[in-house]
Amino acid sequence: MTQIKICGITNLPDALAAVEAGADMLGFNFYLKSPRYIEKNICAEISSVLKKEFPQIKLIGVFVNALADEVKNILDACSLDFAQLHGDETFEMLNELNEKAFKAFRGKMDEKLIVKNEPAFLLDAQVKDMYGGSGVKADWNVASELAKQYKFLLAGGLNSENVAASIAQVKPWGVDAASGVESAAGKKDAQKMREFVRAVRSVPVISEQ
Repeated sequence: MTQIKICGITNLPDALAAVEAGADMLGFNFYLKSPRYIEKNICAEISSVLKKEFPQIKLIGVFVNALADEVKNILDACSLDFAQLHGDETFEMLNELNEKAFKAFRGKMDEKLIVKNEPAFLLDAQVKDMYGGSGVKADWNVASELAKQYKFLLAGGLNSENVAASIAQVKPWGVDAASGVESAAGKKDAQKMREFVRAVRSVPVISEQ
């Protein structure tokens, strides 16, 4: 079954609405310049509720060129399962974070930064001066070739109108939506999230050979 990540959660009502809609993973953005930025203490409050009520939901922190110690501190303080490294982080940093991190690639990929986790990485669109959340579609042709080898999250401009087509063409391990399920930057739309999940689940599951 295709995994669903709703990224850029900024408040508890949106987090609960995402879970209710059927999300498997929630993302919290710790990049100060992002319109979806969340403070550590607010994230910790949200995650404490989620871990208690919905322990099956994976919680992911999104970081852009943060120091490894800062990432570790936030992962611990907020009880997050993974760090999504969305900047220019190195192989050494991935190693330092052990099995609790994966890279986001914006167009160009570096195979040595692909991890053994699920997801192995996130593939986003390449947009100048933007670290994700652009609403621009990734290259599905490249993604479909990668999906033959890796279990990764497909991001980049996904919404309820195009996500089924992306899954049918790419067959990714999971899909990631941020701007495509919002009423405004940083404010999730419960109806859009429900429609997104419904569209994902409408694609027939093809059993692995």
